[in-house]
Amino acid sequence: MLSARSLFQEIIDNDESFRLFCSIAAGGESQGGWENGRIAALVPETERALAPKISRHGADEDKHGRIFNALMRKRGLTPVEVPPETDYTMLLEKNGIGLTHDRLRRDEPLTVRDIVTYLSHSRVTEQRAAEQMVMLRRYFGDDPDIGKAVRMISDDEDNHLAYCHEELLRFARAGHGRTIRRTLRECALAEIGVYRDVSLAVMDHMGRILGWPRPKAALLAAGIRALYAYERAAGWRRMVSLTMPERRDALGGPSTAAPGLA
Repeated sequence: MLSARSLFQEIIDNDESFRLFCSIAAGGESQGGWENGRIAALVPETERALAPKISRHGADEDKHGRIFNALMRKRGLTPVEVPPETDYTMLLEKNGIGLTHDRLRRDEPLTVRDIVTYLSHSRVTEQRAAEQMVMLRRYFGDDPDIGKAVRMISDDEDNHLAYCHEELLRFARAGHGRTIRRTLRECALAEIGVYRDVSLAVMDHMGRILGWPRPKAALLAAGIRALYAYERAAGWRRMVSLTMPERRDALGGPSTAAPGLA
């Protein structure tokens, strides 16, 4: 029976598909680490108190990239080049989501509106990341090889999402509510399209590595498109709501160390 668990188990059990999966994940996390590091360095003077939290966010993303690379090394694997059609982070930028890399490379302070844009983008993408890690934790949280890494990354993603909710609510109270609502909606609608395209591309690569028969590949592609249709109709709304989280000041301390994976 085809299920999310059996699909991921198949990918994890094969060295080549596992290597591609970890390479894609490590690349995206490392890119997120760089972006957050640059944003922390360019925070406007009026929001300097936010800089340590943004730095913590970036440090967590860097740590996740190292974890995925360590998972590969543990199996004697080396990273592969990430196919551009599977590069979620860069495709988001091409679709106008978040702050551009060109902007972040300039040594020029960001504006408060830039920070609102960054947090809105993060609130949407961290929703996706948190949901994916909840799924992986449910299936593989007790796995002797990857369970420790999955649990740590899942906890971090929950913290990142809580931080985005809390900070956006603070900015909304300061008078940025209309901008936040508009930006969240734009980000969410763009993200679900990028997620669909990246998911189709990843499954295409995995199918070729694992030799999936055409009916199986077609069924998975249909499922991805059905999810997009649901998210386009109504599911995107879960990505734009704001609720004060139970975890307050979730990024108020230093990043935790990566687990030993040996």
